[in-house]
Amino acid sequence: MVKIQNVTFSYSKKTALLKNLSLELEAGRIHGLLGKNGEGKSTLLKLMSGLVFSQEGNIEVMGFNPQKRKPEMLREIFFLPEELPQITLSIENYEKIYAPFYPNFSSEQFDNYLKEFDIENKKLMLNKLSHGQKKKVFIAFGLATNTKLLLMDEPTNGLDIPSKGQFRRMVASGVDENRCLIISTHQVHDLDSLIDNIIIMEKHEIVFNQLIENITKKLLFRVADRNEISENVIYSEDTLRGLFQVCKNTTGEDSKLDIELLFNAILSDTKKIKTLF
Repeated sequence: MVKIQNVTFSYSKKTALLKNLSLELEAGRIHGLLGKNGEGKSTLLKLMSGLVFSQEGNIEVMGFNPQKRKPEMLREIFFLPEELPQITLSIENYEKIYAPFYPNFSSEQFDNYLKEFDIENKKLMLNKLSHGQKKKVFIAFGLATNTKLLLMDEPTNGLDIPSKGQFRRMVASGVDENRCLIISTHQVHDLDSLIDNIIIMEKHEIVFNQLIENITKKLLFRVADRNEISENVIYSEDTLRGLFQVCKNTTGEDSKLDIELLFNAILSDTKKIKTLF
């Protein structure tokens, strides 16, 4: 679905935001692109959608060069930016104008997604909605486009806790084997139990890229006794709820992935974890 090879990008001549970055993404999966603010996550999504152009390297999206922005490619990509556009249209008129750009758009799905977000009135003006409500409309629209590639940049920003749960349910039900969804966020806990593949950026590079099933085979996530000592411990966090640890999974034991703990472990010592994969 997406193939990026040795891409370099910079907004200024002095400093490269991305350098020699390579990445391949498959359809049928929800990919979580994680990293602190300023790592280049948003820029990477813009490169995929052809909104900015790389200085070096090659990008292929569904067999197309995104820089050429061919209609055949654009109708199969929906990009939800972090900063939403200021649009003085009702939800109803926005759908009438923009839905025809997406051949597989479903008005029925759009209505259902809006209802799940408790938005019943499509005559509401987008520019009169709160940031959170507006975000819900664009998430619902993006899912209803049924594009092969769906890019979401910080989609949960502005959503309250119940809405984040609704978002996870909607996204999980909206992806099939022909669709690739990439969610970029620094709020790693918002993607809990949702994503199939974890991609982590640090210092403007991709330092980790693994399927969930591979992670839980290699790593064990547990809460340990503070007096317990184990040579298999890779990373620990001492909290009020106990000693949270990431360990080498030497026994094949099943454990629930803790994305936030994994993220902190990788940022603490990337090399130690990468040697296991």
